[in-house]
This record gives sequence, C-alpha cells and structure tokens, in this order.
Amino acid sequence: MIVLENVGKTYRSLFGSPVRAVSEVSLEVRAGEVVGIAGPNGAGKSTLIAMLLGLLPQDEGRVTIDGQAPRAFVQREGIAYLPELISLPLQWRTDEMLKRMAALAGLAPAERALAVERVIEAVGIAEHRGKRLKSLSKGNLQRAGLAQSLLADRRVVVFDEPTHGLDPVWTARFRDIVAGLRRPDRAMVVASHNLDELERLCDRVAIIDRGRIQRIVTVREAAGSAEPRRWRIRVMAAADAVAARFPGATVTGNDIECLADVPSLNRGLAEAIATGALVVSVGAIESSLEEAFRSAVTS
Repeated sequence: MIVLENVGKTYRSLFGSPVRAVSEVSLEVRAGEVVGIAGPNGAGKSTLIAMLLGLLPQDEGRVTIDGQAPRAFVQREGIAYLPELISLPLQWRTDEMLKRMAALAGLAPAERALAVERVIEAVGIAEHRGKRLKSLSKGNLQRAGLAQSLLADRRVVVFDEPTHGLDPVWTARFRDIVAGLRRPDRAMVVASHNLDELERLCDRVAIIDRGRIQRIVTVREAAGSAEPRRWRIRVMAAADAVAARFPGATVTGNDIECLADVPSLNRGLAEAIATGALVVSVGAIESSLEEAFRSAVTS
C-alpha cells in the first residue's frame, strides 16, 4: 500500500551547506502490516514521515500510497496521524479539542459526538474531558493526542513516538490498541526509539541511520534466529557449576551471563539441572531487534 522507491531529500539554505537528510530509501508497507521505523536522533525518521504524509516533497525517487502521491491520498482519504509532539491550542478543553479535530477529519455532524465518546473511552481520559490541555500531565496529553488520531476510520495509520510519556500501564494498553487496529486493508507505520515496543508491535522494522535504511528486520524471524546471543541466567545456588557449561560465562552472585545459541543454551541448562541446579529465570540480555539495531548503526 505504501511504497517508497529510491527516495532522497536534501535540505538547502541560502547561506549554509546542503544537508542530505535521506538517501536512496526504498521500503514497502503492505496492507495488513505494521512496520516500524527505528534510528538514532538525526537519522532521517522525521523527514521520511513528513514525505509519507505529503507535508514535504521528496527531491528524488517516488512515494506513493495506494498508487497515489501522498498529498492526493491524504486529500482523498486522510491518514490517522499521531505526531511526536502534540501541538494544539493549550487553552482548549480536551473534549472541545476532540470535537474540533473530528470536524477537521471530515466526520459528519451526526457522527462527531459518537466518535468523541468512543475515543475518550478507548484511551481512558473520561475524567480529563473537561480539563484544558495545558493542565494535563505529559502522559494524559499524549493519550489525548492518541485519541484524536483514532477519531476517523483510516486505511493508513502513522504513529510517531506513540508511547512517549506513557506509563507502563498505558504503554501496554497501547499495544492492545494497535492490535485492535490491525485489519487486512490497513497499513500502519510506527516510528519509535523504544525498540522493545517496536519488537512487540511490528511485523518488520526498518533501521535507518545517516539517512539510509541500514537493515530491515523481520521480527519473528529475528526472534527465532539460531545465531548465538547473550543470556542472563539466574539460579538459587550453584552458579559456578552452571557457568562451567558455557565457555566464557561470567558470574555475579547468583547471576550468570553467557553467549550461546538456543540449542547450546538448552543443552547446558538441562545438564546443570540434572546435577541439581535450580534455575530461577533465563532471558536474553538484548532483544533480537536491539542486537540488530546496535549492529546496524555502529557498522
């Protein structure tokens, strides 16, 4: 549904040197898919999103949504969009803001009140509906921004740093919202610095650095990779005996850190448990996406 083909963008000024923000980016987001965009600050994520939304023209290549230029698609169908920074008149009340945004989204007058009630319930801000935006906490303002992005039924959804400012409870609730938005004719893009969230939410993640896509990670394939990973094993006792089964392992109290692939990890743990070791927990020190990100942006 969303296609970027060899897209490039350079910022120019009258006096400064040109800045190459995006170079030769090619990416497809298929209908029914959630694709993440990750990268360090200044990597080009914001420029990519601006071009995708039709807010900024590309200098090179082609951007299309359902075969149309982004601006034409937005004018015809609209895009559900949550920006990284919520920029709305802070003197507006929460429910007033949502009513205004529903009108801007093109909802018929008869639909607006129902849409406002639906999104207020979806993001749990009923107690804040009469408050002015300037009085909301950072997390509640983010939830209000999320609510406005959900007012209209759109086939394209773009979230930019959607969990910024949310507490752990609402970060988890956001995952449920994304899961509920999935459908065969809808494409979703999530840009975030939170790699753990991207791994939970997305089918694929494009890692961008220095204006280029360095790697596209298929999340399930990466999680099931047979490559060695670093693990943290916690035991009740006999940490040294467990560590002895993993060459190069280090021990700190009852915690062991080791490098192993999944078969070797299971084999070593089985041997240790057979000799009496009591294993409390086992977990990867870095997620597969974190490992891919670190490798991509430092290579």
